Amino acid sequence: MRWRSVAQVNCSVARTLAVIGERWTMLILREAFMGRRRFDEFQHNTGIARNILATRLRALAADGILQRARAAQRRGGIEYRLTKKGLELYPVMVAMLKWGDAWLWRADDERPPLQLMHRCCGAKVMPALVCPHCGDAVTARDMIAVPRRVATRHPGDEVRQGGSGEARH
Repeated sequence: MRWRSVAQVNCSVARTLAVIGERWTMLILREAFMGRRRFDEFQHNTGIARNILATRLRALAADGILQRARAAQRRGGIEYRLTKKGLELYPVMVAMLKWGDAWLWRADDERPPLQLMHRCCGAKVMPALVCPHCGDAVTARDMIAVPRRVATRHPGDEVRQGGSGEARH
C-alpha cells in the first residue's frame, strides 16, 4: 500500500497518520503548543529546512490544524495559530512526551528537558488518560476495541475467519 492511500483506509489511526505522520509535523506542532506562531520561530526551534517547513505549514493549514493569520504585532507578517482541530492533538503530544520521558531519557541525565505545569493551580503534572464515566486511570489492558464494521481489505491482505470482532490488548 502506498503511503498516500493510508488516508483512504477504514481506520482512524491510519487516517490520522496521513495528516500528522510526516516526521517534521509533530515537531512543528510541539512548537505551536509552546506558543510559537511565526515561520522563523518554527524554523529556528526545529532546524527544519525552510522549504520543507513551508510545505508542512501549508499542509497543516489545508488540513485545518493551523490557521494562517496576519500578525497583530507592529512587525506584521504571518502567524500560524492552532485551530480547535489542532488543539485537540494535545493529548497525542502529551502521550509522546510521556512515552519519550519513560523510555528514551537517559538515567544519567538529571531530568527530561520539559516539565508540564497546570496553569490553574501551578502543579507540575503529567496528564493521564481516565475513563470519563468512572474516573479510573485507563491503560491499553483496560480497554476493548470493538470495530463498527469490517475494515476495507486491500490486495494481499489475508482474509480473517471466525472470531468475535473484539480485539483485547
